[in-house]
Amino acid sequence: MKILYHILYGIWYLLSLMPLRVHYVISDGLYLIVGKLMKYRHKVIWKNLTASFPEKSEAELREIERKFHHWFCDYIVETVKMFSMSERQMRRRMVFDGIEELNDDLRKGRSVTIMLGHYCNWEWVASLQLSIIDKGKTAQLYHPIENPIIDKLFLHSRGRYGSTSIEMKEAFKTLVDWQKAGIQPVTGFIADQSPGYSSMHYWPQFLNHQTPAYTGGERIARIMDTVVYYFDMYRPRRGYYVAKVIKMCDQPKKEPKFAITEQYYRLLENSIKRSPEFWLWSHNRWKRTWKDFVECYPDETERKRILNKL
Repeated sequence: MKILYHILYGIWYLLSLMPLRVHYVISDGLYLIVGKLMKYRHKVIWKNLTASFPEKSEAELREIERKFHHWFCDYIVETVKMFSMSERQMRRRMVFDGIEELNDDLRKGRSVTIMLGHYCNWEWVASLQLSIIDKGKTAQLYHPIENPIIDKLFLHSRGRYGSTSIEMKEAFKTLVDWQKAGIQPVTGFIADQSPGYSSMHYWPQFLNHQTPAYTGGERIARIMDTVVYYFDMYRPRRGYYVAKVIKMCDQPKKEPKFAITEQYYRLLENSIKRSPEFWLWSHNRWKRTWKDFVECYPDETERKRILNKL
């Protein structure tokens, strides 16, 4: 496995050395295969789009799907390029608008929770360490990829700019240990994932669906008393992304239960509606429904025990 890792590392690194403009030529060719010939995950994408935007015409939805496939191919080559992209180039292409307020909170001794979605190029957000003051230590929580070699390659890429990847099950212990050691975590939660049945504590309306919400970000923010931010990402042009840094709350412990999670879903929904092609429509986000949840927990007492737990 070690030999295979080094072989794949070398291939990925060599591919990443090509100029980004060459990567985009490859992306255009890849789009013809993924979007036109394969129609990558068309059934899932179409199901998600039609249910999320019932007011849009078929032509509008097909245009969103086309743009999604094109952007998704860009995301692939941009992720490859990240493997060797210089700090200088990354700073120019991934901009954090309003980072001064976040840095001010770090100067005041506060730790930070960041909530974002699978929207625009979330991989490049791992460069956040380049834009914050030394008092803060950035981390992103993740679920390991099934293939251990690919998982190791992604961990290397995500850590190139100083950020730390923490496995989800180790998150709380690691972040508390950091705080005890005087380290101020700046932790990113990609919170638009589908939780397991035992973690379905809250069901907001999101893109016309009753949606089981991942509430781990809010829970850790409350326990650690962090400032909470949302990154409203957009793509001004190909190869460039901006994350607008929006403060959600200063004192999470004083917020009503699930208010932070609800606010996050409203902000993410606004981002998606503005430019829907940049969200990960190929992810089967609504594979678990309220009906499935009820069938999983037919006993009402047990169901109530899970609901509203934070």
